[in-house]
Amino acid sequence: MGTVRPKKFLGQHFLKDLGIAGDIADTVDACPEIPVLEVGPGMGVLTQFLTQKGREVKVVELDFESVAYLKENFPSLEGNIIEADFLKLKLENLFDGKPFVLTGNYPYNISSQIFFKMLEYKDLIPCCTGMIQKEVAERIAAAPGSKTYGILSILIQAWYKVEYLFTVHEHVFNPPPKVKSAVIRMTRNETTDLGCDERLFKQIVKTTFNQRRKTLRNSISPILDKSHPLSADPIFDKRPEQLSVQDFIGLTNRIEAALKE
Repeated sequence: MGTVRPKKFLGQHFLKDLGIAGDIADTVDACPEIPVLEVGPGMGVLTQFLTQKGREVKVVELDFESVAYLKENFPSLEGNIIEADFLKLKLENLFDGKPFVLTGNYPYNISSQIFFKMLEYKDLIPCCTGMIQKEVAERIAAAPGSKTYGILSILIQAWYKVEYLFTVHEHVFNPPPKVKSAVIRMTRNETTDLGCDERLFKQIVKTTFNQRRKTLRNSISPILDKSHPLSADPIFDKRPEQLSVQDFIGLTNRIEAALKE
């Protein structure tokens, strides 16, 4: 089997530059020794460097052509090629319950969903690296006050340290995407408990950013009525992008207490 045809419906853009592939593979070294799971390996341009690192590597690929190519060209991966949709995959026992690094040249059309899944398994994934659309990478790494700061920024930064590593231009892909790409690394921080109701925290973050141009007093009204005394607090004059992760945690605790009154 010679090559694999990139499929638009799978969001496939195959990386051609081996230097960049090697640099992406090196991002997993921040969490040494533990196994690696690569999402969407395609024709294995990143895989070839990961398998040289002396640790167990598994790949998950939905495209049957890519699976056939990998089986033929990467005999060292025998038994470690998972033909499945990553978003539907159960990760608990993938490496016998051991932690692992998540990496890949992620399909751009599902990258946000991949990271939401990472959050579900944050206790198993101490490090997540890889290449995504530049705009999404900027959103994840954004600081409070930025126009790109939003739901992904807060939910990921609550649990992970985010590093925007480098930008990748369109011409190193087949086919070239219409956007620039970026490589990021997310490493678990010291947080083991948010110190608030995590479900309510997510609800507040999502509800307020869904109407990000409004002040908190207005955007949060589906959760806390504007007539409630707590909504007179000056923090409710702010817009959601002005609040840090810690601000949202504090706000969650105050709203939880108000709802129990």
